[in-house]
Amino acid sequence: MRDLLFKNLTSQDRKKRIITCSEIVDKQGIRSIIHRHFVCMVKEVDINQTEKPLPYLYVLKERDTHNQIEKFFCRIKGSVYFLYNDKLYLILYAHSLKIGLRALPQGIEA
Repeated sequence: MRDLLFKNLTSQDRKKRIITCSEIVDKQGIRSIIHRHFVCMVKEVDINQTEKPLPYLYVLKERDTHNQIEKFFCRIKGSVYFLYNDKLYLILYAHSLKIGLRALPQGIEA
């Protein structure tokens, strides 16, 4: 069994976009739950102002063998400058990935 949910949200001024995807898969006695999240924001900046935010990476992995659960979480934040029609823009983005694995009780199969 596989359940998918997609969301694609854009702000009225089209300067911010959020894309999310959730997936639940039951296969071979294991339930995997996967959440992906992407946020992107565009800002016009002054050419003299070029201080870019520092990139960010966060990773967390947990394993619980007693309850047969495993979790993984990763978040990446960054930014990129680009020049378009003699205007300087800063794109800020953040990606996150969350994966959860759990053993299904005996007798439940996809």
